[in-house]
Amino acid sequence: MDNVNKTLYIPLYGKALVSKKGIILSDKKAEQIWSEEGFPLKGKSRSKWLAYFLAMRASVFDGWLKREMSKEASAIVLHIGCGMDSRIERVGANGHMWYDIDFEDVISLRKKHFSSCQYYKMIIGDVRNPRWLNEIPNQCNAIIVFEGISMYLKTDELQAFMCSASQHFQKVSLLMDCYTGRGANATRYKNPINDVGVTVTYAIDDPKILEKGTNFSYICEHNITPQEMINELHGTERFIFKKLFGGRFAKSIYRMYEFQKN
Repeated sequence: MDNVNKTLYIPLYGKALVSKKGIILSDKKAEQIWSEEGFPLKGKSRSKWLAYFLAMRASVFDGWLKREMSKEASAIVLHIGCGMDSRIERVGANGHMWYDIDFEDVISLRKKHFSSCQYYKMIIGDVRNPRWLNEIPNQCNAIIVFEGISMYLKTDELQAFMCSASQHFQKVSLLMDCYTGRGANATRYKNPINDVGVTVTYAIDDPKILEKGTNFSYICEHNITPQEMINELHGTERFIFKKLFGGRFAKSIYRMYEFQKN
């Protein structure tokens, strides 16, 4: 497994940790997978603060996805760069066709813990070469979760994928988290992903740049660390977390953007 793929263990650990604590996110599957597949993380990648942040990020994605699924009863769901995330179990397909997409070695590992069924399929695929879209029905509506992967793609690679998606589907709703330029620069020195060997990341400072040539429109920014989730922390943890991840500094390095193609 290459270094980028190894980053999947960082959010897996975070979700397992908070689930055991009974805060922010309930994810028994993450607990189970971590106990069986736990990767030897070190340094910042095992930080409880990072675990809280990644669990909040996942919960925000979950909530957005549930709302979009309720609005678009016939839309298919694409979770791109799914890693070992058990979002399919947290959210549920609820009659939607759901596709989890990732690299071959990730999907191979994933199949040890998840099984395909009528409404759920796992597909081997690379965002930079979206031929795998041919395995998915076209001319329908799609809801795309793009969590934790934009920072490993150049702007033109993101634009190329969004262009392919806009051509394949009639309507698309997409939620994406990304680094700012300041955040990408910081990864060279003090980012948890350095602990698994990743040192090069990319940034999106202006979400409207992804509108160019894609038929997507930027809709709005989402709060990755809502106050109601921060309130699930206790005492000094709540205060410290808000300073580290819930304030202006955090926003200067990390953002979450929603796009739509009609």
